[in-house]
Amino acid sequence: MTSIGGSEMVDWNLAVATAQRLTRPGPEVSRDEARAIVAELRTHAEESENHVSAFTRMYGDGGARPHGTPVLIVDRPGWVRANVAGFREVLKPLLGKMQARRPGGPGGVMLGTVGGKVTGVEVGMLLSFLSSRVLGQYETFAPATREMPAGPVQPGPGESRAGRLLLVAPNIVHVERELDVDPHDFRLWVCLHEETHRTQFSAVPWLRDHIEGEIQSFLGETELDASTVVERVRQAVQTFSGAGKDREEGEEGADGEPDDGRSLVDLVQTPAQKEILTRLTAVMSLLEGHADYVMDGVGPEVVPSVAEIREKFGQRRASGAGRLDQALRRLLGLDAKLRQYRDGERFVRGVVKDVGMDGFNRVWTSPNTLPTKAEIAKPAEWVARVHGRTDG
Repeated sequence: MTSIGGSEMVDWNLAVATAQRLTRPGPEVSRDEARAIVAELRTHAEESENHVSAFTRMYGDGGARPHGTPVLIVDRPGWVRANVAGFREVLKPLLGKMQARRPGGPGGVMLGTVGGKVTGVEVGMLLSFLSSRVLGQYETFAPATREMPAGPVQPGPGESRAGRLLLVAPNIVHVERELDVDPHDFRLWVCLHEETHRTQFSAVPWLRDHIEGEIQSFLGETELDASTVVERVRQAVQTFSGAGKDREEGEEGADGEPDDGRSLVDLVQTPAQKEILTRLTAVMSLLEGHADYVMDGVGPEVVPSVAEIREKFGQRRASGAGRLDQALRRLLGLDAKLRQYRDGERFVRGVVKDVGMDGFNRVWTSPNTLPTKAEIAKPAEWVARVHGRTDG
């Protein structure tokens, strides 16, 4: 996306083709097994709706509400196609800006064409890496297609379309076998997490637009000067290769953060983007932590082996699959996502313990009641601000 010129800054078709070519096949299952797995995941997704609604009380005392959003059971290539559609939609304003500033004439068109293909390959490689690791996902931004339907248009200023819930069957089967846990319990446990995300966006109509607005603000602050972007990428490469570092590994940099723990995403931000990302990090920590809290809270009632699943899955999250996997997770900022699960769950648990579930649900009142990054770490500060009370 750093190329300027041509009609497309990213060759999205090439991104899909690259990802599908590189994506490894899933675990071996027979045709009958595959049908049974898909049917069970659909059943669990439907059951999870009532469990999550009753536990979270996000719809009040009325119980479950129809979401109007489809549940799609997909394979790894299907997940890639869905996410390319989402990326293309979210990045459209940024790519439009870059296209407007492309050089004129045949040279600019050629530069854009070549750059778009290079970036398409890079995006495809990233999606290939992620496609074998995602168990499920609630998609909020991807447009509806015949192959990938989405929910109905939601009333409101932007008339935004409701999302869709994706469950990546091969990855769920792979992990349940790797952990050696009860497959039926594990599938329901995963569905509880993803259903919580669907409930968050369905029960809180303003949430989607708020997050999209933050993302667009982040992209709007992007440095469009190619030399600036290249320099920041060079800094990222030096950081992870160890070049140009005078301090000991793990020593703090000028910003007070460890020099060796920053991701590529961290190193391509402007100061304004860092402020936006701080807010987005807090929101994502809330959403992920809430989903973890709910899946474990509902679990004992409906998932007999939830304690074993949580212990084994937690160990898997923390360890990664190997040195290369750990390096890629760190480079892409995925380790930060793991911290979001942990810190967000601790926030939700602390608030619910203090003010109960209904008291916690005031977090969904408006963007002003969302926790800050500091409050995620100190739930009592959120309680004091929103509920006007302090300990003692």
